[in-house]
Amino acid sequence: MGNAESGSYRKRLLGISPEEQAEIEQRFENFCGENNSTKKCVHLKTFQDSVGHALPSNMTQRIFNAIQGVNTGNKSSPPAADISKEQFMLFFVDVLRGNAEEKSWVIFRLITSTNCEHVKREQVQQFAQDLIVSMVRVLKLQNFLNGWNVEETLDNCSGVSILASQFLSQLKSADQTNVDKPELSHALCSRASIEDWLYRVPMISTFLRVVVARGLSVLKTHPEIQRDLRNLVPTCRGVKKPSFVSLLDLPSVMFLNSHLPSEVQHKWRLLFSTSIHGESFSKLCGHIVDQGPCLLVLKDSDGFVFGGFASQTWEVKPQYQGDTRCFLFTASPNLDVYTYTGYNDHYMYLNHGQQTMPNGLGMGGQHNYFGLWIDSDYGTGHSKAKPRCTTYNSPQLSAKEDFTIDSLEVWAVGDIPEHLLAKNKKSILDVDPEARALLEMTGKTRQSEGLRDVEDDEC
Repeated sequence: MGNAESGSYRKRLLGISPEEQAEIEQRFENFCGENNSTKKCVHLKTFQDSVGHALPSNMTQRIFNAIQGVNTGNKSSPPAADISKEQFMLFFVDVLRGNAEEKSWVIFRLITSTNCEHVKREQVQQFAQDLIVSMVRVLKLQNFLNGWNVEETLDNCSGVSILASQFLSQLKSADQTNVDKPELSHALCSRASIEDWLYRVPMISTFLRVVVARGLSVLKTHPEIQRDLRNLVPTCRGVKKPSFVSLLDLPSVMFLNSHLPSEVQHKWRLLFSTSIHGESFSKLCGHIVDQGPCLLVLKDSDGFVFGGFASQTWEVKPQYQGDTRCFLFTASPNLDVYTYTGYNDHYMYLNHGQQTMPNGLGMGGQHNYFGLWIDSDYGTGHSKAKPRCTTYNSPQLSAKEDFTIDSLEVWAVGDIPEHLLAKNKKSILDVDPEARALLEMTGKTRQSEGLRDVEDDEC
């Protein structure tokens, strides 16, 4: 029996490489060393002391309970208050490489430490909030904010609650009923419900990998963990004014970034903000035209935050533009993304200075009935959806159908377009030989020669 149990354990360890096994084993040995004990098991107090402030205390307790609940198939299990090396190893195998069923068991044990068959929706919501709080803690303490300043974003506490609610909107009870209403807080969810939930919300597994690896200091530099971090938090560029505060909080930045095309998820560059550039439609156009894919975010006078992703560079012309990657979204009071339906190709529209066509910026729907519209007479807009926008299946994004703009910002996403890099390296004197010749005839020098390299924070 002992050989069979040992064989089963070794088979499960095949999910990770020998190098990964060695690192995880070494971390467990460190735990044991801090316990000053010859026993190869770890007490909760030792575990908590070792993790320290890397994670919130309630998440540390959840992780310990989950490790403690791992079934190794070995009859010589550790004392009830301890965790063994085998449990520690298999926990990491399931978190890093487990299939949906294996991960669902981990999540179930993170939600509740009791041996029950169901958990309440409110327990799942509390776990989701703890996971998001832990993710933000890891990013802050371990310097993975990539240029984002927590003081330059909205309140993360509110963002945690909103993102957790977004996660819960994809959860179903044991009888396959949606449990996205607060009054259903006591609805029961099975382990199968949790497995289905993880399939619907892959960000939960991503958050868990990062929180466990970085919080417990195991496989911190592993390529998968580094990739997760790069995909979650884009590098922030272009914010030069210290007083700038984004309309987005860190949880919503991570959520929206996860819905962008993978090739542009790595970098956001601020193009326009009413707090910096003023309230002018012509200035808005001047800052976003020809800048590549953009994320437009605005807040109405009622405090609703929403916007849209333009997958192609904005052009001023009286025709629709864009492609199927465009989407609309809400960020507050609800967080959600609304994607292409296939009904029409009215992805994005920008026009200015014409009498025969509507002048303004629009996304989805149709003329005078856009899913999102900003009028060229800056300050007003509309979000019309009765009941849904035809292009994106989005509801009314703003508090009122016709809204007043409180503030607005636009982020270019991905690398700066090559034509802009080339353009920034040239002045009018580079592209106009006559102007250069006239300057030289007057005996004046080219003061900007060699000084037009693109600034680092613009790349």
